[in-house]
Amino acid sequence: MQQRIYDSRTQDVVDFVPRNAGRVGLYVCGPTVQSAPHIGHLRSALVYDQMRRWFEASGLEVSLIRNVTDIDDKILDNARIAREAGGSEEWWALAYRVERDFTAAYDAIGVLPPTYEPRATANIREMVELIELLIERGHAYRAADGSASVYFDTASWPEYGALTRQRREQMEDAADSEPVGKRDPRDFALWKASRDSEPATASWPSPWGAGRPGWHIECSAMATRYLGTEFDIHGGGLDLRFPHHENELAQSSAAGHGFARHWIHNGLVNTGGQKMSKSLGNSLFAHDLLAQTRPIVLRYFLGSAHYRSVLEFSETSLTEAAAAFERIEGFVARATERSGATPEPGALPQAFVDAMLDDFAVPQALAALHEAVRAGNTAIDAGDAEGLRMRAGEVVAMLRVLGLDPADPVWRAGAAAGAGADAEGVLDALVGALIEQRAEARANKDFATSDAIRDRLQAAGIALEDRQNGTGWSLA
Repeated sequence: MQQRIYDSRTQDVVDFVPRNAGRVGLYVCGPTVQSAPHIGHLRSALVYDQMRRWFEASGLEVSLIRNVTDIDDKILDNARIAREAGGSEEWWALAYRVERDFTAAYDAIGVLPPTYEPRATANIREMVELIELLIERGHAYRAADGSASVYFDTASWPEYGALTRQRREQMEDAADSEPVGKRDPRDFALWKASRDSEPATASWPSPWGAGRPGWHIECSAMATRYLGTEFDIHGGGLDLRFPHHENELAQSSAAGHGFARHWIHNGLVNTGGQKMSKSLGNSLFAHDLLAQTRPIVLRYFLGSAHYRSVLEFSETSLTEAAAAFERIEGFVARATERSGATPEPGALPQAFVDAMLDDFAVPQALAALHEAVRAGNTAIDAGDAEGLRMRAGEVVAMLRVLGLDPADPVWRAGAAAGAGADAEGVLDALVGALIEQRAEARANKDFATSDAIRDRLQAAGIALEDRQNGTGWSLA
């Protein structure tokens, strides 16, 4: 059976054939490191980790590039708000601190490090060169107000809207903070002129004057630098389809690049039947989740739904996930006890293979896993040693593909509800990020968000103590 994937651009399930035999080039939009990681970030990273692990289990070599957007309006705004409240952290220090929080959260749930993780600030030259090419080809222009800003001319590209199947005249205006000098409100910024209100460190030289890159040009430049002008798959959250991915596709295609052959988008997360959002105050932060359950159980839950579907989170989600995973662990423990050794991975059941080949149908793959567990327990009860060996081998093989093998050293640090120095470090980093976010909310007089963060931490067993020199925390 051929590997099949759902291509968001064609809106159809298609055969996936790597551009280069035996190798897969996968670019994934990583975080904008402005504030603490939440469940949506974890879910997205895990989805592409599952795909990567399956490709590698299929014998393919995977180059997974996941970027870090470390220069952005929101990063600058958050740093400014914190400084106005008496803080001293520079924007670049905030970005690096939050980036470390993301890395800690990804590591905690067993997401493999990407092949490379480029930062936007380290690829300015490539962005400038791409903008120069777009100007040369007649698809970008300098702002009419004489500033250093440069915009993509959406009217110059007839295929603009191809990814999301929208007509240009029906699209929303681009959300650039200063649209002065545009030919059309739907044109988007490739280069943003420096502002007097922004720190000098947030500016780079360019042929058009000092400034910084727009959001969309960053990913086009980084993807092509590390994967080439044409590569296999571009992935990201469903919320990135427009305008981010639409604009990436337009500017890269207008530059003459083949860019991504396929586009994949993972579904979002709902809490209590509502889409998760900061404005609703229903965000579920990584720390909250890791404080409530074991990291391996959180990984099981986050990866249990089909990647394209909405992941529903409720008060019972983690309890149910823990019960389901404990049945798997219980079987592995019984099999180890009966045989006297940890089971060795065997052949993957065909039902599991078929599920993963069918657009990474993890729910069906998990059904095959639980079926093997049931058959294995039956073999134990019947005294069927050979049947137990085969089923145990299948279970371990499937767990390894899914990144859920309890024997993997990655889980040892958090095996006993956060015990161990590594788990404590992750906990401290994630709580610290939430404390910083709470401080920013209080400085901005957003007391509803501040109180919501405090309440979430209390519910997770974390007590805050506001002191003259900052806020401390302890396990309640």
